[in-house]
Amino acid sequence: MLLQIVCSFPLFCFSDMKEPRIAAEIAKQLQKFHQVDIPGSKEPQLWNDVFKFLKKASVLKFEDNEKQKRYEMISFREIQDEVKELKDLSDLLHAPVVFAHNDLLSGNLMLNDLEEKLYFIDFEYGSYSYRGFDIANHFNEYAGFECDYNLYPDKDVQYHFFRNYLSDRPSEVQEQDLDALYTETNTFRLASHLYWALWALIQARVSPIDFDYLGYFFLRYGEYKKQREFCFSLAQGFLSSLRSG
Repeated sequence: MLLQIVCSFPLFCFSDMKEPRIAAEIAKQLQKFHQVDIPGSKEPQLWNDVFKFLKKASVLKFEDNEKQKRYEMISFREIQDEVKELKDLSDLLHAPVVFAHNDLLSGNLMLNDLEEKLYFIDFEYGSYSYRGFDIANHFNEYAGFECDYNLYPDKDVQYHFFRNYLSDRPSEVQEQDLDALYTETNTFRLASHLYWALWALIQARVSPIDFDYLGYFFLRYGEYKKQREFCFSLAQGFLSSLRSG
């Protein structure tokens, strides 16, 4: 019986998440998850956490000289300016606040083949946050453990996910609703990179795990800068079209 139970919950591979049938199921389950009502404050925690991480990350000291030299290459004034500008831009989108998983990577998905049901696990980072952040954070995890962000889903793959997220009748979702969620998600795509980049800096100092967290900071912040122009332009163009419409 134990073997049967274990086998009915196979480990997810990050590449499984983009398979259309599974992506559709993840989208449907995420929509249901976002309807959960958790007692307490409904205030989104994202930017509070980011500013908290930034404050802690900016005053670190490393005993290892090489780590300290790499750390001193970081401009925290630049990061603070980026955080403030991104927050101001994302606020204009008025993204819905939901109870978010905030860490929906492949390892936190389990499929029960016997019941043909998908389950989310590990709610350590769960909190009220922005819908677009939770979705974008999931899309960023398409990069897998090799952190190949070229695997971030293209527009067609995202729209497949959005249709299944937005309605039980995916084919009836309006194009304007897809465009709005696409803009929202890809604006918060940048927030996901900033969040985990700053988180990684703190882990580089305090975590006992043998992992190059400092390198991970540079990877995520580098991807933020790489995608910044596209994501900012997308959001600004969308907002401009709303004003002119």
